[in-house]
Amino acid sequence: MKISEQTFTIGKLAKDAGVGVETVRYYQRRGLLAEPPAVSGYRRYDTLHLERLNFIKRAQGVGFTLEEIAELMTLNDTRDHRLARNLASEKIRSIETRIEQLAKVANALRHLVRECECGGQEMPCPIIRMALTP
Repeated sequence: MKISEQTFTIGKLAKDAGVGVETVRYYQRRGLLAEPPAVSGYRRYDTLHLERLNFIKRAQGVGFTLEEIAELMTLNDTRDHRLARNLASEKIRSIETRIEQLAKVANALRHLVRECECGGQEMPCPIIRMALTP
């Protein structure tokens, strides 16, 4: 059997992609993955389904949401590289902004840890005090 002719049950497809069967069904409901027609009561998935599932996982791994992934897949179908680049550039800016925000949070926590280390037992813990302060 040629690789292009290889088919999978939904369970085998999910296992090979490293996701659960319910994840496959969820992606189908979201329109991210086509549902093949049933033949003799069974749906058979092919390598294109597996490739698409792997793409979804990789895209999620670099921070794309399912909505953005759907848009990327549409852009790939139309071969619109410029729009795909723009979407990826927007994602980079969003990630960089989150990194800056998280760095500020980490610095604030470092400051609290230093205060906690320098304070005596008679003083309230600055970390707990900060958490309790509205």
